[in-house]
Order: sequence, then structure tokens, then C-alpha cells
Amino acid sequence: MTKLFATRSALVAAMMLLATPAISAQQDDGAPPPPKPGKPISAGEVLSGELNAMKVRDIKNAGKRIAMYQITSEPRRLPAPNGLCNLETGPETFQLVTSSDAQATQLKSFVGKAISVKVDEVACASDPGQMSEAVITKWSLIRKQ
Repeated sequence: MTKLFATRSALVAAMMLLATPAISAQQDDGAPPPPKPGKPISAGEVLSGELNAMKVRDIKNAGKRIAMYQITSEPRRLPAPNGLCNLETGPETFQLVTSSDAQATQLKSFVGKAISVKVDEVACASDPGQMSEAVITKWSLIRKQ
């Protein structure tokens, strides 16, 4: 009787050793799935998000402090050849390049608020010192939210 008990015990122990890795592998599947790339954005589309302002030193203007504006949004994919800007999901921060004092003044009143802009030209950030992942060089404010 004890021989039968010992055999069954050994069999149960062997089965547990084989089953434990399978159980732990199933538990690892509960990890969150990898992030999906953001929706694509191209010229003429709308980008919405919160407007932030930062003071940065202008390298081209003898280190003069200037305001830089950026929109924080959901991840977006840029059109080829920029793609995801070397990120898994695409950029989430977009620098708005102001081409005139009027545009800078217009943005200043919306800092900290949600805005929407029509994107005319967008590219991945490439210059040193840029604080955003992507740069919108041509845009127009369409509405505040």
C-alpha cells in the first residue's frame, strides 16, 4: 500500500513540475498588449490638444529667450517619409512654429486650454534643442474647445 502511495505521489509531483511552467506562461499573457501606432495625420487635417508654452533660448538670435508653443495630443503617425518619428506609437507633442507676431499673440491667449489647429505642414523634430517630438511649420487655428 505504501509502495502504491509513493508511486502516486511521485506521479503527482512530476505532473506539477510539468504544469507549473504552463500556468506561469498563461499568467504572463495578462500583460498589456504592445501600444498601437496612432492615427495618421496629414496636411489639411485637424490636430486637437492642450496648448503649452515654454521659454527657450533662440540659438540663432544670440540666446534671446523666446516663447515656444506646443500641443500635447494623442499619438499620431506622420505621412511618409517621417512615419512614427522613431517612436513606437508616433509623436504626442507637436511644436507650433509661429511665422508672425500675430500668430504668437493669438496662441498666448490659449495657453493651458484645449485648441484645434488645421495642419498644413508637419515633420519629425530634427534640430537640437527642439522640445517636441514633431514640428508643425504651417498651421491655422480653427477653434478653441
